[in-house]
Amino acid sequence: MKNNYGFVLIQPQLGENIGASARSLKNFGFNNLVITNPKCGWPNIKAKATSVGAFDILNKTKLFKSTDTAIKNFDLIFSFSARKRDINKKHISMYNFLKIIKKQKNKKIGLMFGPEASGLSNLDLSYANYVVQIPSSPKFKSMNLAHSITLVCYEIFKLNNFKLTKQSVFNKEIGQKGKLSSILKLLHTNLEKKNFFNPPEKRSSMIKNINNLFYRMETNDKELRILGSLIGSLSKNKKKHNWHLPPKPSKPVIK
Repeated sequence: MKNNYGFVLIQPQLGENIGASARSLKNFGFNNLVITNPKCGWPNIKAKATSVGAFDILNKTKLFKSTDTAIKNFDLIFSFSARKRDINKKHISMYNFLKIIKKQKNKKIGLMFGPEASGLSNLDLSYANYVVQIPSSPKFKSMNLAHSITLVCYEIFKLNNFKLTKQSVFNKEIGQKGKLSSILKLLHTNLEKKNFFNPPEKRSSMIKNINNLFYRMETNDKELRILGSLIGSLSKNKKKHNWHLPPKPSKPVIK
């Protein structure tokens, strides 16, 4: 199987956890680390110290300012949470997560983890296809960020029969999530023009609901083109059509 996985850390707080995560990626043959808005600053000397030699992973880490831009190169997004969230997403077990990814041989898969103190926000989760719960003791579910990533790395590594290759699909064109993000930005713009987000104070929650609706879909290129065309057509000014049927011709009078 191709090494088509990316680990996305949303607003990590400690450089030590970033470094330990990079070390785990290298331990299990992964190399794609993505970070948004690290609270500890970047580059980070503590991350380098705890990576214990995984400098190549840290050096090519991709840095983004927002979740939607961080996931744009992926086709499928799995978010990881210690608890079940009150959000309209498919919540799946670790077992079902492995069953799903086993079938996704040519898709670029993003694995999203939240900050140490609070986990992923509902807005972050709105960009995911699935929410995965790592099994742990119900008496103490909070897991360290780097420990969570190590567990996920190990399970995928084991699933692939220890044969992860160096071949990567991340040099290809933008992923499905990036295309969908562009389409949704156009949709948001069109809805703004139609005063859809009313009252204004509900705009944020309405956008989250729209994201949830579209991001949980597993669309292919053809479906995205159709969706883009449909939404794009809404912004075009077209003449109104008169849909009334023409009057029936009168029957000739036979004398």
